[in-house]
Amino acid sequence: MAEKLYEPLEDSFLLKKHIKKYVKGTVLDIGTGTGIQALEAAKSKRVVKVFATDINPKAIDYCREHVTNKKIIFLTSDLFNAFRFDKRYKDIKFDTIIFNPPYLPTDKKAKDIALDGGKNGYELICRFLNNAKPFLKPKTNILIIFSSLTGKEKIDHYLTKKHFTFKELEKKHIFFEDLFVYNSVLRIPMPLGLG
Repeated sequence: MAEKLYEPLEDSFLLKKHIKKYVKGTVLDIGTGTGIQALEAAKSKRVVKVFATDINPKAIDYCREHVTNKKIIFLTSDLFNAFRFDKRYKDIKFDTIIFNPPYLPTDKKAKDIALDGGKNGYELICRFLNNAKPFLKPKTNILIIFSSLTGKEKIDHYLTKKHFTFKELEKKHIFFEDLFVYNSVLRIPMPLGLG
C-alpha cells in the first residue's frame, strides 16, 4: 500500500471551497497531491474531464491507487509539460485551471518541493503565468491560492503585467501568514478600432 503524501492542509481546504462555483468543462488541477481538488472538480455536472498533474511521481502513484473517478486522468508533469510534449494530450485547452502551488520562499535548511515556490516564493507562480496562455480558452477560470509570504503585491503586479484580470475570492489569516484565493481570467485584447 502506497504511503499517503501531501496530506491536505488549510490551504487545500480553503481552495476547495471555491471549486464548485467556478469549475467547468475540461479542468486541469496542477499540483494535485492527494487529489483533493481534482475529486471536488469531478463532482460537478458542468465538468467533462479532469487532468490532475503533479511533478512528484509518488503523488501520482498514490492517486492512481486511491482515487477512483472516471472523469479524472492522473499524469506526472511539471506545470504544462505533459500537454506540450505528449502527443495524446497536445492542443488541449482548459476551461478551468486549479493551482495550489508551492508558494513559500526557499528554506535552505528544509528544502521541500511541495512547499518551495522559489527564492522569494513567487517564482513558480510567475513561471506558471508565463506558460499558461497557449492552454487557455477565452474565459478560462484560474483558481489559485498563495500566501502573504509569497508577496501579494508581486503576484498582483505580475497578473496585471501578463494581462489577467483577477478577483480575491477569500483571505484567511492562519498563524503567521494570510492565505489568498484568487480567480483570474486572461483579458482578451480588443480588435483594433473597437476600443
